[in-house]
Amino acid sequence: MAERAGDRIRRPLTELTLTRVRELVREPEAVFWVFIFPILLAAILGLAFRSRPPEALPVAVVAGPHGGSRLAALSPQADLKPRLLGEAEARQALARGQVVLVVSADDPPIYTYDPTQAESRAARLAVDAALQRAAGRADAFTAGHAELTEPGTRYVDFLVPGLLGMNLMGTGMWGIGFSLVVARQGNLLKRLVASPVRRSHLLGAQLFSRLIFLVPEAGALLLFAWLALGVPVRGSLLLLIGVSLLGALAFCGLGLLTAARPRTIEGASGIMNLVMVPMWIFSGIFFSTERFPAAMQPFVQALPLTALNDSLRAVMLEGAGLAPLLPELALLAAWGGLSFVVALKVFRWQ
Repeated sequence: MAERAGDRIRRPLTELTLTRVRELVREPEAVFWVFIFPILLAAILGLAFRSRPPEALPVAVVAGPHGGSRLAALSPQADLKPRLLGEAEARQALARGQVVLVVSADDPPIYTYDPTQAESRAARLAVDAALQRAAGRADAFTAGHAELTEPGTRYVDFLVPGLLGMNLMGTGMWGIGFSLVVARQGNLLKRLVASPVRRSHLLGAQLFSRLIFLVPEAGALLLFAWLALGVPVRGSLLLLIGVSLLGALAFCGLGLLTAARPRTIEGASGIMNLVMVPMWIFSGIFFSTERFPAAMQPFVQALPLTALNDSLRAVMLEGAGLAPLLPELALLAAWGGLSFVVALKVFRWQ
């Protein structure tokens, strides 16, 4: 009789996990942000950064005694888009970003450009080479060139693993954090105090419910990137799933920790933004972490999203195995485990 009663009564962890899964399935907004939004973002960014010939660099030639000849020398260059302007117009166009370089009317010419901009530096080299040839300089040799456009070397290939990491972080933290704060604000957690539910049951249910959606969430984005954008997965699919799983667990732990104490949505939102915004900026979602100074690299490399993005890119684009990823995976495990333990200690029901 007791066994039958036990069969009819699910364990608290299982019941709470199923309850959380039903909540997510019944929320159209959650389905959109978890499954549809990452694909839309990948499609838009993939379209914006699709493989295409580089655009010609706009440059201004100041009108004067040499303006016409310089314009004639620059016009045949496929990588330049020159136009003849007055001196005031040319400087105004440079200030507004309409041109990337101004060729003065002086003889020899003076190039005015922003040396911190890659396009301006490229324009300076191309303009100078064309004008030097027009003045009689002969090239010692003509170099060949090899264009590298294969999948795995494009910007969109770099971008997709970063978007996957960002999505795992966002859904792990926002989905879990908001769920707990809403339940606390509505006194639902207060009622659970009188039940057989422990803190570990409640927080564990949040983790398990999140992991149930991990495979379809990550799979939908990767399948779209592979079919529509040609993004490769050169490493082991099982290893990629394992890295994503560990990353999701790490951010679930952080989500539990950030929501362990706040009583209001505003309070939880502020704490989560404080945790997530540095990772959006520093963790290499849209550009390489190498752009930051060497003095900042210890901080950048210690962030869990940096470790996750680097691991995802290593598996997808380089075909890396498990051994090279062990430092990053250990860092993710440390973030997730420590966050979960601290969340258990500081969690409050009301």
